[in-house]
Amino acid sequence: MHGPKIDINKLTKLHWSENDLTNAKLAVEFVQRIMNDHDFNGLRAQFCGQPYTQHNRNIADTIEGVIEAVSALVNKAPEFSYDIKHIFVDGDHVILHSHATLKAKQRGIETEGFNIMDTWRVENGRLVEHWDAVQGISFSMRLYALLTGGKIRNNNSIF
Repeated sequence: MHGPKIDINKLTKLHWSENDLTNAKLAVEFVQRIMNDHDFNGLRAQFCGQPYTQHNRNIADTIEGVIEAVSALVNKAPEFSYDIKHIFVDGDHVILHSHATLKAKQRGIETEGFNIMDTWRVENGRLVEHWDAVQGISFSMRLYALLTGGKIRNNNSIF
């Protein structure tokens, strides 16, 4: 494991239904494996070939597009990790509010990294659609986002 372990028990809400919890666990497991464990080959084996619409226009459609984007980031920043702060579930939608950092020494420092809101739509126990909003927190991360963003890799609406 490269990054922190996400503890879903600390993030679970008492009012969630069994289906809400199942959907939240699916999104958290995916984030743990891609963002913290960097288990790209395992995710390819599990998810590739499944329908997945990506609404972040800077990432190619499909799970492979997400893997390629995160893999490229991890190649530049091997300590990249993702710390989920809140989970919101509304039926078939799961929203994760997270703090991502590029270096292990930045974990937990709220003035470093990225503030990220990820939303997935779950259908029949699978992640099938994804939206996100990414905000660089420090000046260097805002600059990084400006310099690396911009190339359109899918034709899906951001909404």
